[in-house]
Amino acid sequence: MNLLYPLKFKPIFKEKIWGGQKAKTLYNLDFSPLQNCGEVWVLSGYPDNISIVENGFLEGNDLNELIEVYMGDLLGERVFEQFGEEFPLLIKLIDSNDWLSIQVHPGDELAQKRHKANGKTEMWYAMDAEKDAELITGFNRKVSKEEYLKHLSDKSLAEILNYEKVEKGDVFFIPAGRVHALGPGLVVAEIQQTSDLTYRIYDFDRVDSEGKSRELHNDLAPDAIDFTVYPDYKARYLQKENQSVSVVKSPFFTTNMLHFNKSLIKDYTELDSFVIYLCAEGSCKVIADETEVNLALGEAMLIPATNGEISLVPSPSARLLEVYIPV
Repeated sequence: MNLLYPLKFKPIFKEKIWGGQKAKTLYNLDFSPLQNCGEVWVLSGYPDNISIVENGFLEGNDLNELIEVYMGDLLGERVFEQFGEEFPLLIKLIDSNDWLSIQVHPGDELAQKRHKANGKTEMWYAMDAEKDAELITGFNRKVSKEEYLKHLSDKSLAEILNYEKVEKGDVFFIPAGRVHALGPGLVVAEIQQTSDLTYRIYDFDRVDSEGKSRELHNDLAPDAIDFTVYPDYKARYLQKENQSVSVVKSPFFTTNMLHFNKSLIKDYTELDSFVIYLCAEGSCKVIADETEVNLALGEAMLIPATNGEISLVPSPSARLLEVYIPV
């Protein structure tokens, strides 16, 4: 009998100057003590922010402890061989009650060279969007590094940035190097490499309760920026029911959409990777062997690699982001 089973973890709450209260009001995470809960880390192996199991006989163990013990059985043999004891993904819910800073993340090569750390490629799925909510992703026209620096210095950066209106269900892929920022009125699920490396470019001249501005990184950011202009910044995907639909494929993670209103069986036997479910709508039961675990809106679940066949039972319908490490 397989000892591993679908795992749920205690959320980690983060106070942010731009955060709100939707972790409580929309997702019933009413035990957050924070006034401005900007982020909920629902699955993390990031140092000093390690997720702790909250269900089953492994309750109280943290994710890194599980990896040390179960290795490839938990992660998948090829994933463990590639990443070792570092869990490769970080999953968050972000509640933007105000503009986040305009920022960019370096890629792996630059991050390793400068910080001996991972780069950060990520994606956003809009869980909730108020009317006229928008975000920044990339540039609206071709600019050189010199033109960018001029706009930065005279505070006209907004003139060259690409603004996108956002509706619930929209997806934006944010590869390392792409300038970006979330606007107010959004709750997004963020799937990213395990990294917290951010170069902050502009923070809207905000100060905290002590009158201090947050640090900017404009000595580091320009060399990390991809100045390419792309024809479409939104990730397009098909709307189909009761089957996995491809949303984002990258070297760092694959994300599918699974919208279902009937019981399904998913067979991950040949995948050789863990699978993460993030519930974006509704709720469901996840069954592996004889273990049955409920998954509610805003919750994440880690399916160990050895749980090859999974049964999903919606209540009465559910929408899951299905995430794993690609071959």
